Amino acid sequence: MNVQVVADPAGKLLWISPALPGRTHDLTAARAHRIIRICERQGVPVLADRAHIGAGSWVTTPIRRRPHQDLTATERTINRALSAARAPVERSVARLKPWRIFRRTRCSPNRMSVIAKAVLTLERHH
Repeated sequence: MNVQVVADPAGKLLWISPALPGRTHDLTAARAHRIIRICERQGVPVLADRAHIGAGSWVTTPIRRRPHQDLTATERTINRALSAARAPVERSVARLKPWRIFRRTRCSPNRMSVIAKAVLTLERHH
């Protein structure tokens, strides 16, 4: 299952998307749920991983290494700063991984969406 997560800079989970089939690419899922468009309208910057490269100017992603060239020192510094800014969010995503239902689900995306909402509620009160 592909479930997108939105968290604040401190790593507090704000939203879990409805589930999509696991073969759905992260950028496709983000577009399907209009995450990027909503954040842009609200003026909320989006920091994302490499899976979101090409999402548009509103989304900040790591700089990709060009073929047969290493990243410059400045580019490596930018990537490290982005990773540091994203670390609390990644920790919030990591808190979902122990939930066995996210690792070994055999149910429909509709049922998984209900489960994801329940997990979000439980995690917020944890």
